[in-house]
Amino acid sequence: MSSSQTRTQHVDEREARRVAEAARETRWEKPSFAKELYLGRFRLDLIHPHPSQSAEDEAATTAFLARLRSVCEELDGAVIEREARIPDEYVKAMARAGVFGMKIPREYGGAGLTQVGYNRALMLLGGVHPSIGALVSAHQSIGVPEPVKLFGTEDQKRAFLPRCAAGAISAFLLTEPDVGSDPARLAAEAVPVDGGRFYELSGTKLWTTNGIIAELLVVMARVPAHDGGKGGVTAFVVEADSPGITVEHRNAFMGLKGIENGVTRLDRVRVPAADRIGREGEGLKIALTTLNTGRLSIPALCTAASKWCLKIAREWSAERVQWGRPVGRHAAVAHKLSYIAATAFAQEAVLDLSAHLADEGRRDIRIEAALAKLWCSETAWQVADELVQIRGGRGYETAESLRARGERAVPAEQILRDLRINRIFEGSTEIMHLLIAREAVDAHLQAAGDIVDPEVALTGKAKAAVKATGFYAKWLPQLVTGAGQLPTSYQEFGPLAPHLRYAERASRRLARSTFYGMARWQGGLEKKQGFLARVVDIGAELFAIAACCVRARMLAEQGQPGAGRLADAFARQSRVRIERLFDALWHNTDGSDEALAKAVLAGEHTWFEADVLDQSEGTGPWIAPSTPSGEPAENLARRAL
Repeated sequence: MSSSQTRTQHVDEREARRVAEAARETRWEKPSFAKELYLGRFRLDLIHPHPSQSAEDEAATTAFLARLRSVCEELDGAVIEREARIPDEYVKAMARAGVFGMKIPREYGGAGLTQVGYNRALMLLGGVHPSIGALVSAHQSIGVPEPVKLFGTEDQKRAFLPRCAAGAISAFLLTEPDVGSDPARLAAEAVPVDGGRFYELSGTKLWTTNGIIAELLVVMARVPAHDGGKGGVTAFVVEADSPGITVEHRNAFMGLKGIENGVTRLDRVRVPAADRIGREGEGLKIALTTLNTGRLSIPALCTAASKWCLKIAREWSAERVQWGRPVGRHAAVAHKLSYIAATAFAQEAVLDLSAHLADEGRRDIRIEAALAKLWCSETAWQVADELVQIRGGRGYETAESLRARGERAVPAEQILRDLRINRIFEGSTEIMHLLIAREAVDAHLQAAGDIVDPEVALTGKAKAAVKATGFYAKWLPQLVTGAGQLPTSYQEFGPLAPHLRYAERASRRLARSTFYGMARWQGGLEKKQGFLARVVDIGAELFAIAACCVRARMLAEQGQPGAGRLADAFARQSRVRIERLFDALWHNTDGSDEALAKAVLAGEHTWFEADVLDQSEGTGPWIAPSTPSGEPAENLARRAL
């Protein structure tokens, strides 16, 4: 089937849910701090003492970062912002430094960094310009190296990993013009040909980060059912220069000016079966597993940005004088400084703890990584917004304008623009809420899911009721009392102990609230997205409190007692937010908001829009057709190396 014949899959809600569930990892073979947290079991022993790298890994990380810093100091982010492109010589310099093989094992030509080391390197790279962070992350975290390393055959590893380590940039192609987070509707097809020795890939992929300069692509396409198998969404490594591939458009965005993101069309692209990753139908599971650690690149870049915001806010607030004293001494600004400092510390605590847990491999971090991505992307945006406010008019003015009139070229407005995408990248905040909520209530669904499933017969519901009774009879009593009610608990944490006791009590309270929600709405709980989002957000704050306390304790033992003040400030701020979220679980405007939204969608309030001039009308459809029209588009693909 050619790309001119591909059509978006039309599926109902039930089928969409089935496909998403089939892609989930349903087993929990390793313990998870976050999973236990949502069940009301505050297992601090799973994250304390804070894990650390081996001496060998720490030495390798330190040496690599020293070399990388010298490279980064020669790169000018202002050039990227001005030219809206990462210069080829910058890419070549990074390739020589081994940037494109940071997580690739040494036996395949890479640097073999741990997740901790990789995150620290990303923080350096993102500090030059976030577009560099996006380039490296899209290549290393979700592009060819990670899925091939995790799921590829030995032949695939030897064929592709050394190339990637040497600088063969890769991209990940999943999203389509009419398909975002709903993979059941994926339209791109991979049709087996020549007796199954090859596949022909056809379709259109949107927002292909690195797609314009990539040499290698990971493409997700649907294999139709055939005599040899049931097909399904499947992952392929594809040579970007293959006949039939056209990069039709380079997308431009409000931020990340240097990102090489485009629209890629595939028309009967011939791919050897040997370049298929895993089996047919395993593509979504491979993608989700890759993202378990791949998502940690987002909080790494967010943390770096927040720490930069802290530095700028501190220096400016001490320099700028109003009404007889530095603005940082005025309470209104002091509150913002405290928020920025405490939040940046918490972001690094969440990031570093999650990365160490990933490296150790003794914990299941799928929820922790998702929480890190969700929470850090949301709070980093708030931090940057506070920096712009502290800087006032200079926060809104561009760095180039500041430089032109003789002031320090602080790109505060740019960092705000650049950070905004992280609330959408690799799972929007709304999708992350749903993903994490699904894992948070997994134990309940396993115990009582059949009771509320309309497709289960009465006999099945009766059996499920017996199973659920046994689960809740054992689980609910555990939520009554715990270590958080004992004044002597967590004494080794000194002044931070009350915060951990609070977190333990709040964890049990959160689990009880989730149970009450299930009891109240039963099968309708999945549609109570406001409730579920607040459940997730409470857990994220509790995870951050725990990470802060554990990190502060570790740093104090290393001779940095000042971390305790940062952790204490964060925990105090977080507890206020948590109490608001608990109250909003039951006292909110969700019902009236949804009713109003329904009326708005029905067009009942268009009278209110009558005096608006809409410059976008008549410029094109809301979603571009995935089929080509007119003459073939010019291929905009280029190579940086």
